[in-house]
Amino acid sequence: MFKLTDKVVFLTGCGSVGPGWGNGKSIAVLFARQGARIFGVDINEAAARETQAIIQDEAGTCEIATGDVTDSAEVARLVEACMARFGRIDVLVNNVGKSEPAIPGEMDEALWDSQLAVNLKSAFLCCHAVLPIMQKQGKGAVVSIASTAGIRYTGKPQAAYSAAKAGLIHFSKTTAITYAPRGIRMNCVLPGLMYTPLVAKLAEQFAGGDLEGFVAKRNAAVPIGRMGEGWDVAHAALFLASDEAKYVTATELVVDGGLTASTR
Repeated sequence: MFKLTDKVVFLTGCGSVGPGWGNGKSIAVLFARQGARIFGVDINEAAARETQAIIQDEAGTCEIATGDVTDSAEVARLVEACMARFGRIDVLVNNVGKSEPAIPGEMDEALWDSQLAVNLKSAFLCCHAVLPIMQKQGKGAVVSIASTAGIRYTGKPQAAYSAAKAGLIHFSKTTAITYAPRGIRMNCVLPGLMYTPLVAKLAEQFAGGDLEGFVAKRNAAVPIGRMGEGWDVAHAALFLASDEAKYVTATELVVDGGLTASTR
């Protein structure tokens, strides 16, 4: 089950921001293990090459390219490179994202614009370039990595990030309806509190650098008793990308250990 044999996956944010397993790195490796051919994109070439090396060491297929997916010309170039290499795109995973702390009364316009660009515009630009390809093929799946911050306040002052992720969820839902008759499915994964390499940076932003205390607080907030990990996001994305989810579109899969259902 959940095989992606010979399917071409265009994945943004395929690297990791530090040692360990971020969402994009986990998705790339898991999908490759399920038989997919990965075209991984990241703004950080070293991070992308690390992911590529893992996949190739396991005899998988992974091509990488660097680029800024908030730029339409860059996205067009990256999609063209994927098509030149593989000739098709079966799965698009919109994974890039970044959270910056700020409330509207103290946030400058540039921060608002950059948060919407990386968390929402990037997905639009990739869909703009890839959906016509999938339509010609008669089939395709889009999985966008959103956040539980897009459906509720999660305890951090990140208004722009939350707004962008809410927009990504609704963009995916409404676009999915338009493209359903064309054989294309679109869904979102909504991670909650995850223990990825990004946590260290979040501790600097939100907890004054107290990583141990920040991790303990996040673990305690989750009904299961601990944060999730990149592999949890990857397995959810795998289901939505796979043919086993052929009747699933215009919806969200929450991966949060019960956080958003809890009254704590």
